[in-house]
Amino acid sequence: MSAGELGRIHTEVVACRACPRLVSWREEVAREKVPRFADQEYWGRPVPGFGDPSARVMILGLAPAAHGGNRTGRIFTGDRSGDFLFASLHRCGRANQPTSVAPDDGLRLSGVYVTAVNRCAPPGNKPTPQERDTCLPYLEREIAALHELRVVVALGSFAWDGALRALASAGGVIRPKPHFGHGAEAAVGRLTMLGCFHPSQQNTFTGKLTPEMLDDVIGRALSLAARPSGP
Repeated sequence: MSAGELGRIHTEVVACRACPRLVSWREEVAREKVPRFADQEYWGRPVPGFGDPSARVMILGLAPAAHGGNRTGRIFTGDRSGDFLFASLHRCGRANQPTSVAPDDGLRLSGVYVTAVNRCAPPGNKPTPQERDTCLPYLEREIAALHELRVVVALGSFAWDGALRALASAGGVIRPKPHFGHGAEAAVGRLTMLGCFHPSQQNTFTGKLTPEMLDDVIGRALSLAARPSGP
């Protein structure tokens, strides 16, 4: 059962201490905090993916935010990027509410699974190539466990590259390597990859990514996912 395997991955992710630099950073952030969250207890551990075990669409980010997922314990939860993402999933009918502030806030996703290439908050939002590769087996296993998966939406070029690497391990190699771009599409084995600018404040505050642009990508992902699978 996919739910059982996802549960095992969840347990292993939360206990992981494989990358000393990331362990040190995530725990330092959780210990020192920032003034606006000084009264909160931080998660300070790796952050697993979450969502519908029957998902046909995966939303793939870079890594947890230092004061978002690293604080709350759920990816894209408690930060501005998550606010932007879950509002879009709600508009598209795949989230039961438009906001996400804590793991127990009642958020439920339908047909969608949300995860990241790296599971620990990295300094400067920049994991090293070694840290990326150390974490990739978790993503590979999630993709394998999501038996109904049809589409991977990569939020940013790091997620795009991470998804390609994860899919290549399962034999989904395509040449030439498809380039990331907002709205880019690439067929990789049984899956379709879609590129989308990351919903970071740098992109949303400047208008590089608008709500309409994100809705269009998610709508396209849902349309592709609804198509009958091949023989």
